[in-house]
Amino acid sequence: MPETDTVNGNGQAMTGGCLCGSVKFTATGVGGDHGVCHCGTCRKWSGGPTMGIHVEGMEFENEDNVKSYVSSDWAERGFCQNCGTHLFYRLRDRSMTVVWAGAFDKNDDFSLTSEIYVDSKPAGYNFAGDHPRMTEYEFLKSVGMAE
Repeated sequence: MPETDTVNGNGQAMTGGCLCGSVKFTATGVGGDHGVCHCGTCRKWSGGPTMGIHVEGMEFENEDNVKSYVSSDWAERGFCQNCGTHLFYRLRDRSMTVVWAGAFDKNDDFSLTSEIYVDSKPAGYNFAGDHPRMTEYEFLKSVGMAE
């Protein structure tokens, strides 16, 4: 894995890893924004809404410890096989990868900029701020999965 500083914003490289340290990664093309997904699959997977950051690529150290679960016809979710830390969500054609905010070594500079599947969000919580909020249909249409 290349040596990089953990930096944020404007498509920089950032490092991260799992809870037990078995998996380390460098993500490239990392922006400074994160989105929240409220879909039932993300909530079941993580125990709550997920917060993810789009990246251009990921390179793993100890990639043998990274396992993936095919969670839909079009996507898979990656995790550490040892501790279970959730690492990423990506389209199966690998055209989009989203890394969970908590997997980055430094994640306090991310700004909340969007929410998706807001029509699936439980009534018990709300994220503050003025940012785009998309329903399931609106999101699926935006990624070409609905007409």
